Amino acid sequence: MNIAPPPSTTEGLTVITSHVNADFDAMASMLAAQKLYPGALVVYPGSQEKTLRNFFVSAMVYLFNMVDIRDLDFAAVKRLVLVDTQQAGRIGKLAALLDKPDIEVHVYDHHPPRPDDIFRHDGEHRLVGATVTLLTDILRRRHIPITPDEATVMCLGIYEDTGAFTFNSTTEADFHAAAYLLSRGANLNTVAQLISREISPEQVGLLNDMIQSLQRTRINGIEVGLTVITTDNYVPDLALLVHKLVRMENLDALFAVAQMENKIYVIGRSRVPEVDVDAVLDELGGGGHPSAASATVRGLTLTQVEQRLRQRLANAIRSNRLARDLMSSPAIIVAADATCAEAQTLLRRYNVNALAVTENGAADAPLVGYITRQVIEKALYHGLEKVPVREYMGRDVVSVGPMADMKEIQEKIIGHKQRILPVCDHGQVLGVVTRTDLLNLLVNAPGTDSPENGSALEGAFGARTRNITKFMQERLSERLVAILRTVGTVADEIGCSACVVGGFVRDLFLHRPNEDVDIVIEGDGIGFARRLAQVMGGRLHSHEKFGTAVVIRPDDFKIDVASARMEYYQFPAALPTVEMSSIKMDLFRRDFTINTLAIQLNTARFGTLIDFFSALKDIKEKTIRVLHNLSFVEDPTRVFRAIRFEQRFGFTIGRLTAGLIENAARMDFVKRLDGRRVFTELRLLLEEETPLAPIRRLNDFDLLKVIHPKLALTAELESAFENVKQVETWHDLLFLDESYMKWAVYFMALVRPFDRETTETICRRFDLPPRLRRLFGPDRLTVERLLYRFEQRLPDAPADLCRTLEGLGTEQILLMMALTKRTEVKRAISLYVTKLRFVRPVIGGADLKRLGIAPGPVYGKILDAVRDAKRNGRLASREDELALAEELGRAAVAGPSAPQRPNTAGVPSTRRPKETEPTP
Repeated sequence: MNIAPPPSTTEGLTVITSHVNADFDAMASMLAAQKLYPGALVVYPGSQEKTLRNFFVSAMVYLFNMVDIRDLDFAAVKRLVLVDTQQAGRIGKLAALLDKPDIEVHVYDHHPPRPDDIFRHDGEHRLVGATVTLLTDILRRRHIPITPDEATVMCLGIYEDTGAFTFNSTTEADFHAAAYLLSRGANLNTVAQLISREISPEQVGLLNDMIQSLQRTRINGIEVGLTVITTDNYVPDLALLVHKLVRMENLDALFAVAQMENKIYVIGRSRVPEVDVDAVLDELGGGGHPSAASATVRGLTLTQVEQRLRQRLANAIRSNRLARDLMSSPAIIVAADATCAEAQTLLRRYNVNALAVTENGAADAPLVGYITRQVIEKALYHGLEKVPVREYMGRDVVSVGPMADMKEIQEKIIGHKQRILPVCDHGQVLGVVTRTDLLNLLVNAPGTDSPENGSALEGAFGARTRNITKFMQERLSERLVAILRTVGTVADEIGCSACVVGGFVRDLFLHRPNEDVDIVIEGDGIGFARRLAQVMGGRLHSHEKFGTAVVIRPDDFKIDVASARMEYYQFPAALPTVEMSSIKMDLFRRDFTINTLAIQLNTARFGTLIDFFSALKDIKEKTIRVLHNLSFVEDPTRVFRAIRFEQRFGFTIGRLTAGLIENAARMDFVKRLDGRRVFTELRLLLEEETPLAPIRRLNDFDLLKVIHPKLALTAELESAFENVKQVETWHDLLFLDESYMKWAVYFMALVRPFDRETTETICRRFDLPPRLRRLFGPDRLTVERLLYRFEQRLPDAPADLCRTLEGLGTEQILLMMALTKRTEVKRAISLYVTKLRFVRPVIGGADLKRLGIAPGPVYGKILDAVRDAKRNGRLASREDELALAEELGRAAVAGPSAPQRPNTAGVPSTRRPKETEPTP
């Protein structure tokens, strides 16, 4: 890389940078900015995407006056030039420069402005398709020369960020800038080669998974697609796949949620102005443009991200339907002086639940209120038939105009709790939008009604408290105690109450290590987290709507912060809706009593344990209890968590709680759960240290039927689980550098009784991606067939064994070892796993060439034959390999056919190995 020495000027250094994961527009903009600031240093704050990196290293690196961030003298920097971003959180370690009092900041960006944008002293901001468009215009106006190579790089940035001028964000200025760059010698062939990227086989598989999981829904009249996928490995260019899928499916908008490794990526694309994907993903910490945006999410599960995205979509998408399109017209109106009996007649006649009330009953008379069927029926019950409607009507009526959009309609109906919303124009009631009309349109959107504060908490007994500071100092590291004290000090500073809660406190009393610190704030959780990040010198990721944040210290230790909140469930098995509340209500929303402990962290009460719900008693008695009797009705996934905690901690599910689990199973509440939620919980059970124990408990509660009605815990299944445990333990003790899905081996054993069709039904119920469907279906059946063959007769030679097993994954091989009933089969597979698969020829193509063998496909065949002979024990040295290769080479030259595999007569049989290999 061309690392430039820092220029020495009296004014100090000028540094040009962009956002982490820089794209072509960012690179092109840095190049253009370098021409505006001669002598400036270009610094990348993070990695570039793979395609950009390959292009950059191989072709255009010489254009940049670049310095590695590790070699940059931060103290000498006096001017920071930012391109393609205005966010401090997107420039990595260079954000530290913003804290310098003497720093001068210049910003060139095309993204929509945000409240937390960096303050700039100079620069330019316009809503165009690419940042390099702005800079190209400046270079043109200042008559700064551009070479053809520079013009090509800049043109590339415009083409990528406008989607080759097809994105909605493309403007006239982008076309003018591209035309100017073409006049400066930009090479469109180079641009086309880099923009038109071919997708890899891995990306094709991921695209297929996206298509399979795609769900379409209409939100406020806009068709939106949502696809949720998981992959164990990171697959680059997810945005490219999303762009292709939008066009393939002809969607108005598409959101892709992908879990890759330990991160969740969200990509949004929109082709209509009603869907601003930048605004939608802002809540998940993302950003971009109204037509293209992305977010990287940490600290949330895939289900949580999906649920929050769905809720955000329902609230953020602007409808293209107006009140005039939705209203029922003409409106059913009653006069204010009409009697309650007359109002009842109208309600029955037109079969409506509410009436608009005007002064004289005419549509052009002043609107004075509305009255509902419920009020009229109560009035008649009390003998008030002749009383005028005006005496009992709702007077605080709100209305909308005919051009009101869905957002305004929804806010007024729900916010004012009106059954009908009159649509008025110039004093005339044109019609009404009813609550039913609204619900029919929002059937796919999460509700926004908030219930009254429930009385369930009113009966909760007072908290038991005691100071456990000494116990904390004995059990926790000095570093962790210091962190908790800092939390308390910051809480004092901003005047709020802070507690550490949940599993951290539970595990403190169970003497189990746990550094997942969850802080609950009675007050402004986001404001607290922001101040805590400042005090600790850390970073902050926040979600304003939910009152949650993650503070990341300089040593990468994470502290989760949440405002105290309560949850309610709109229907059985729904995901919860969240509202702000107190610490007591926050603890009451949790699943089991053992998870309701809290420790006060404010300085005056530091170390005070708070126990509202006898959690310490249940921990001492090793009992799992729910907090209320509808717990499993509201959230049936708690059934799985109860079993998981019971087995992990060696606890017992309480008698009442066990009865409630039986009730939830009998009433089929668990069956109402989304298949993915069930599978997530089942996977967690199978990831426990000894999965057979929780599976037995599922059987005790008749919950194996959630997987399939005919699944039963037989002696054969129990034996298979025990064998899988032994085999996986053996494999892990080999310390091989390979990862595999332990839980998947158990799952294949679990569905072993079922044929391919039934297994596919189970996979569809759980909404599994195609990769897992193949593993649990066809791949598992392949294991069954191979196992049957092996138990009848093992391959005659080790090389034959290797050829049979080489196409199998680790999960399949371990399943074979677990299921076989013959020691010889297990020993043969063990030999393959520990030794045979690693046997390779010492010689290579260069050796064959020195032997006088003409290069060609014959090389591969000769080396394969040498490898097989070596696996069969015929070759002991490099000289042996060369001799066999020479023999095979001569045979290839002498005859028309390819070299044959060497004679395996007399080689050791895999059925009776000469060596003793470690076996489970």
